[in-house]
Amino acid sequence: MKLKRSTCAVALIAGLAGAAPAVLIPGPALAYVFTQVRIEGNQRIEPETILSYANVVRGAETSAGEVNDALQRLQNSGLFETVQVTPQGNTLVISVREWPTINQVAFEGNRRIDDEQLAEIAQSESRRVYSPSLAERDASNIAQAYSQQGRIAARVNPRIIPRDGNRVDLVFEVREGDVTEIERVGFTGNRSFSDRRLRNVLATKQAGLLRNFIQSDTYNPERLRLDENLLTDFYRSQGFADFTVQGVAPELTRERDAYYVTYAINEGPRYRFGQITTVSEIPGVDAAPFQQQNRVRSGTYYTPEIVDLSIRRMETIALQQGLDFVNIEPRITRNMRNQTLDLTFALTRGPRVFVERIDIEGNTTTLDEVIRRQFQTVEGDPFNPREIRNSAERIRALGYFADAQVDTREGSSPQQVIVDVNVEEQPTGTLEFGASYGASSGVGVSAGLSERNFLGRGQEVSVQISTASGSRAGAFTFVEPYFLTRDLRFSFSGWYRETDRDNADFNTRSVGLQTGIEFPISASSRLGVHYKYSKDTLFDVTPLGVDEDGDPEGSSPILTEEEGGLYTSAVGYSYSYDSRRVGLNPRTATKLSFTQDFAGLGGDVKSVTSILTAGVESTAWRPNITLRAEFEAGAVHMLDDQNSRVLDRFRGQRVRGFETNGIGPRDIEAPNEDALGGNYYWVARAEAQFPVGLPEEYGLTGGVFADVGSIWGLDNTAGAYGTTVDDDMNIRAAVGVSIFWTTPIGPLRMNVSKAVQKEDYDEEQNFDLTISTRF
Repeated sequence: MKLKRSTCAVALIAGLAGAAPAVLIPGPALAYVFTQVRIEGNQRIEPETILSYANVVRGAETSAGEVNDALQRLQNSGLFETVQVTPQGNTLVISVREWPTINQVAFEGNRRIDDEQLAEIAQSESRRVYSPSLAERDASNIAQAYSQQGRIAARVNPRIIPRDGNRVDLVFEVREGDVTEIERVGFTGNRSFSDRRLRNVLATKQAGLLRNFIQSDTYNPERLRLDENLLTDFYRSQGFADFTVQGVAPELTRERDAYYVTYAINEGPRYRFGQITTVSEIPGVDAAPFQQQNRVRSGTYYTPEIVDLSIRRMETIALQQGLDFVNIEPRITRNMRNQTLDLTFALTRGPRVFVERIDIEGNTTTLDEVIRRQFQTVEGDPFNPREIRNSAERIRALGYFADAQVDTREGSSPQQVIVDVNVEEQPTGTLEFGASYGASSGVGVSAGLSERNFLGRGQEVSVQISTASGSRAGAFTFVEPYFLTRDLRFSFSGWYRETDRDNADFNTRSVGLQTGIEFPISASSRLGVHYKYSKDTLFDVTPLGVDEDGDPEGSSPILTEEEGGLYTSAVGYSYSYDSRRVGLNPRTATKLSFTQDFAGLGGDVKSVTSILTAGVESTAWRPNITLRAEFEAGAVHMLDDQNSRVLDRFRGQRVRGFETNGIGPRDIEAPNEDALGGNYYWVARAEAQFPVGLPEEYGLTGGVFADVGSIWGLDNTAGAYGTTVDDDMNIRAAVGVSIFWTTPIGPLRMNVSKAVQKEDYDEEQNFDLTISTRF
């Protein structure tokens, strides 16, 4: 009697064939002794493989249940479409029908996800045995991929097409369906903030006018879990230390084309900081220097960010004082009656743990040393959790890796830890083609090739070319950030720049190279030395005269005298300070730089050029409002009685609201009134960027700005027709409004400005639009 695929057809008792289904007549157990096993129907699978799954021992007594177990094992192997196990006397006959081989895997109906991406999702592959369960699982995974794009109505059906030679084509028929959007996001339990304010916190957005461009308005369960964390972080940053998300309820509309998502929240009380103290529980360690680093103020609303900032500053003091194994433990006491939190920073002695080794995995291109030099800790040093976290941030900031995880585990003893670094490489080279537009510069195009991790050594190489109305430029740059295996940044660059009547009646050309080394002098500041050699040429200056119609034409005699090319050989130094390098105040960033170049080490030009810039950016007043202020100043001092040329002097668009070369000393008696530039300049800029009330997903923010400054000073003031050029420090000022728009094709900024202080000959620019894109 044959054993079918769904039953064990072993004859137990001949009379059972007609018995009632629910009644079994007891009888003696049936046993077999098989002296041989015959296998039928197999084509690709070896008999030994089939026997290993059946596991039937020849010559041994085998019960009917064991025969049925053999059948089940063969069926569960996934190798056969049908299996029959039939005892025939002392012979066990195993008849199989193998699953066909997959000839090819194809996809039909897919447009949003291409074949290559779907092939990576599917585990079914050509030249492998077809498995219905695996094909169904592949179909489910493909549908899940569409669901993550917001297409939860997507359906995927696997279908097989028979071919000769027991082969089949496996085709996944895809019905992508429409995007399932989030029609409305609502909240229950919120009393302190409006629904609109809370929506701006979430990564999930409501569908709006720009739904065709915004992907965050599609339903994604993973994003909902992220939103819970974002809501929690937001409320706790506003003083709600007990805030919880009680639940998220996504509700699908009847048409199954949109979701209504509702967040149930419990705000809890809003706390202010109460008494703030710092104590030391370590003998011989004074708490006073640590208390000075505290940035928490009594009476302000509670926020974890300011607590963490104070801890980071205190840990920095501990490192500076050489104190190892020191923990800064924040201890919070709730006062429910007056809704305050008393905070104590306790300096405690941590366990004596050392770094045993640092293991790095996953870097297929980047050399180990590039990653290892981001650690200030080496094997054998005391273990500092904060320093390990900082090292992880530095590794991520490199931009070489799609993901970088830094974890610790116990080493060979409880007093030692092993630091595990697991990274995932990502492409670091870019080939860029771009377009730009400026009201003064017109339309331009650019192309560039850059590699930020050249040969996995962390080196930077880039080539850039660009052209716009009135200008052409090309540049090459090479940077070695760890020269001679030390924190020395070596750079080499070359350039070619040419302007063609760029708001001036003359042309300029500059070609040169520069090399230098930069090194740290503190945690936040760096010092660099450099050498520059260039040839700067002024040409196509129109001399004073008259045109064919008898009208006067030409440039100032000052420019006529300066026409020609001169070589400049200069050495210089630069100092820069940037608080973001340490990051102890994430809400406020300050920067300062000072550069001096000394020309005269060969070449034709002898001068000293100095430039100072200082700036601050802060969101400390309100998190959604960014305030910026910047100051710039520069001076050119010529040596050996030389006169500066327009190529040595300061010009360009220093003050917004004026065109390039629109301000500064000008020979108004010359027919073309070309700007001459100045030996000195200063400019102060202030700007505020803020939301304009539109949903955050639209990417629109507003801004206001004000600029004030001047360009002045000439060595030669003999203008046309014997007049004297006015080179006084005349103040220029302009105010304006801005619209910032993060568009799908790139960042766009529109400025509308009005000059409130100017000279009659200045050239205004009341509207400016800049847009750039890469594709």
